[in-house]
Amino acid sequence: MEATNLLYRDPALCDVVQSDSSSAGMCQTLIELHRPDARTLVDFGCGTGRDLEILAKRFECIGVDLQPGIVGYAHQARPGLDIRTGDMRTARLGKRLDVVTCMGNSLAYVHDNEEIGQVFATFAAHAGPGALLVLCSPVAPITRTEPTTATVDTPRGPATVTVRHEWDLRTQINTMHRHWVLPSGDEAQDKIRRRVLFPRELERYANGAGFEVLDMLDGTGAGLTGSTAYTVARYTRR
Repeated sequence: MEATNLLYRDPALCDVVQSDSSSAGMCQTLIELHRPDARTLVDFGCGTGRDLEILAKRFECIGVDLQPGIVGYAHQARPGLDIRTGDMRTARLGKRLDVVTCMGNSLAYVHDNEEIGQVFATFAAHAGPGALLVLCSPVAPITRTEPTTATVDTPRGPATVTVRHEWDLRTQINTMHRHWVLPSGDEAQDKIRRRVLFPRELERYANGAGFEVLDMLDGTGAGLTGSTAYTVARYTRR
């Protein structure tokens, strides 16, 4: 994954670029709405721990991420957090918690149907009675083909980023091609492939693992109108 994404090769840059993320706030809102008594939380695909640091002010948290480099950075940047290296297809922490989260499009990096089922089995293996599952993932493709260019502030100055997307309906893979021109003048290329799970697919995977979907929303207040949505579900098995 590091080879395909500059932000994974440079976790400090990732922290800066994604500093305006609203995922932790949305997650807290959904938990307060559906499980206000929640005390414990595990976040699969926690990355640098940026969101986990916010959630840890309210919950007893564990973070899990696949990439050792990201986890190492998280240990240095946020030494008070419990962040572990692990694969969310197979991870077993030996405990069940009140909330299971998977945000930042982490689920979208799992492309194979069987492996997606394994991820949901991991969610279920860590869900206590009545636990909430909160996901943030693509639910519709980005189909525009024309490139867009933006300026991104980095610790070393402004960078220019040009992005274009490809959509493969057969595989349901959205590929993001991202070209960076860094403040140093160096350039970098990203090729990021994300699986889109449509809402009814998400519901089927969740139901199969013992979760009942309570809501899907994209944060606009207008239902599902964007390409990315939050899914909140409750674990119904004992």
